This record gives sequence, structure tokens and C-alpha cells, in this order.
Amino acid sequence: MLQTEKDVLNLIESDEWMMDILRVAKSLNLPDWWVCAGFVRTKVWDTLHGYDCRTALPDIDVIYFDKNDVCEEKEKHHEKRLLELRPVEPWSVKNQARMHVINNLPPYTNSTEAMSKFPETATALGVKLDQDNQLQLAAPCGVQDLINLKVKPTPLYNKTTEHARIYETRLKQKNWQALWPIITISHVEGVKS
Repeated sequence: MLQTEKDVLNLIESDEWMMDILRVAKSLNLPDWWVCAGFVRTKVWDTLHGYDCRTALPDIDVIYFDKNDVCEEKEKHHEKRLLELRPVEPWSVKNQARMHVINNLPPYTNSTEAMSKFPETATALGVKLDQDNQLQLAAPCGVQDLINLKVKPTPLYNKTTEHARIYETRLKQKNWQALWPIITISHVEGVKS
């Protein structure tokens, strides 16, 4: 039974593939880096659904924060390097120091703040290995929705009609209940995607 952040960390630590992905990501030495979103969510939901096989990830989101080099080409360089190290993985690398522009928001101060601006609370989290190779978890919206199999909008995506529409559209596109039927989904009242 998963109940706490420590339980989530223990679950990930016991997964050899996930730990290898984290070691590979760490090898890039990116500032304020994390492997986030579906990487963590999928493991937890698969476990809580009792799945023996891992649900395939459409991408492995590696984020970092470097306000001194916000060139998108740099992200592609990091993706290429990850593909050289682990060619079969669907790597996606994004510098969160530039993502506020794409999301039409004020600048973020770090990667954890950027995670808090992800659409769903169950996805607004990340893990990494610190300098001592200890697993760390960042969960700016907590882990309770994740471990209770609840999909809810983060505060930002519950605030404005524009963001609420994005959240509702993502729910349709992701169709998570087809993969994980016991999750519950909260909709933003009065908003159609």
C-alpha cells in the first residue's frame, strides 16, 4: 500500500529500469534536473492497479533549469546525448527557464515551481538522484492525489477558463481511464474542451 512520499521513493528505488534512467539523466550534469510527470505517475498507477507489465511511456520527461542558456537547440543536444546513452528510450528534454514563455506565464524561479504549473496534480512531480545518489522527490502539489488515483487540475489550471480548457482537452486526449480504469477524474465545472 502506498501512503506517503517515502513509499513512492521506495517503489521507484526498487525498480531497476527507473533507477538506470535516473543514472543516465544524472550523467548530463544538468542544473536543477528532474525526471518528471508520467515517469513517476505511470509507475505508481501501474502498481496500484496490480499490473505486472510496465505501461509504455510516450516520453521520458527530463526537465532542468538554466536561465543562462535558454536556446531550444541546447535541449535537442541533451536529447541527442541521452539517445546515445539509451537509444531505445523516448527522451524529451526541456529547460524550464524558457517554458514560461510557451505557457504565457511569469518566469519560473526553478524546476519545482515549473512542475507546480503542470496541468494535473498527479503529474506535477519529479524524481532525481542527488550528489550522493540518494533518490529525491519533488511534489509541489503533494502525492495524495497520485496515490489515491485522483486526477485533478493544479491550482493554475483551475484558475482561468483558458487553463481549464487546456486541462479538459488533455483529459480527453490522454484517455487515462482506458489504461487505468480505477482512477477518478475531476472536471472543472462549466468548462468544455
